[in-house]
Amino acid sequence: MATIKIVLRKKVNKDGTFPLAIRMTKDRKTSFIHLGYNLKKEEWIEAEQRVKSSHPNSKRLNNFLLTKKAEASDRIIEAETQQNQISVSAMKQKVKPKSLATFFAQASSYLETNKAAGSYNAYFANTSRLKLFKEFLGDRDIAFSDITVSLLERYKSYLSGTRKNSERTIANHMMLIRAIYSQAIKEGLIDSKYYPFGSDKVSVKRPQSTKIGLDLDDIAKLEAVTLEDAKEDLARHLWLTSYYFAGMRISDVLRLRWSDFKGDRLFYTMEKNNKPGSVIVHDKVRAILDKYESQKKSDSDLVFPNLKSVENFKDKFEVKKKIAYHVNRTNKVLKDVIAPKAEIKGKITTHIARHSFATIAADKIPVQMLQKLYRHSDLRTTVGYQNNFIHRDADDALTAVIGN
Repeated sequence: MATIKIVLRKKVNKDGTFPLAIRMTKDRKTSFIHLGYNLKKEEWIEAEQRVKSSHPNSKRLNNFLLTKKAEASDRIIEAETQQNQISVSAMKQKVKPKSLATFFAQASSYLETNKAAGSYNAYFANTSRLKLFKEFLGDRDIAFSDITVSLLERYKSYLSGTRKNSERTIANHMMLIRAIYSQAIKEGLIDSKYYPFGSDKVSVKRPQSTKIGLDLDDIAKLEAVTLEDAKEDLARHLWLTSYYFAGMRISDVLRLRWSDFKGDRLFYTMEKNNKPGSVIVHDKVRAILDKYESQKKSDSDLVFPNLKSVENFKDKFEVKKKIAYHVNRTNKVLKDVIAPKAEIKGKITTHIARHSFATIAADKIPVQMLQKLYRHSDLRTTVGYQNNFIHRDADDALTAVIGN
């Protein structure tokens, strides 16, 4: 009789997590089926084969694991009933859903990985990309072995010609197909010899985008423009708070709580990389905070109202879904209402606040200090990002040749 168990594999990933897998054992021989999720050891209860409730997506992930374990048990019982002497490798093939040998069946599993990780933006974007790929194929599924170099080249032409997509968008589509294909190879669903990506096949490289922020004149206009509508003023305050806090990501701005402020300093942990840090609260930020303090119910309350309706902040997927909604609304107000009123001609979105700080800081702040403000683990990341905004040396060199 075979036994199955949900386990963390022993081989650690680069990020310190371990893969979750179904372990099947029969006649002292073992085989694993990876489930597409990774956890830290402290997030896993081995004896109970479940994710700790402290994990942001524990409920959704545990339901997924229970379902997969039940499906595996049913298939093993069926296989052993039909054939007493069945090897563990043959049993593995019985347990693996045969439908996953096709691209879109595996893609559904990939999307579930996005959802379980709480990655709403990735889930939403990837769902749209997969819909377009299926439309290109005539609204049908396709075997992995049929995703050839020539098919992908035709799809790239379709995206650039018929759909008028940019190179960056096309690269994002290709990277998604590549990721799903790689996942299928890792899970043993397709032989790597069919892999259509690589330097001598389909090469995928995301082109660099131009990063431009507002200048000091435009920021002064944003600060000074009269906005009588509360929603417009909120959009401005979110943008300026991001800028005043060294280009803080809007997702972190929306999560700010009154308890994060101690005296004249802000202490918060960046959501993207879980890095804690502290920054001074400038008088300009204090003036914004004063406008919202009357709405404070307790120190644990959120500063800005956008996410106050969220009931469970441990559900990362739903939180990010809510954030995406409010970011889109804020960007629409910034573009359609505030920019015309303030006579700002440049592009203005919540993310432009981050670029604006980088633009103005470029020739004023040493890169080592910017690394600290941005909370980058590697100085090279800061240098790479900041190179988008440092122009003085290049300008001086050009002027030295052609004159003033």
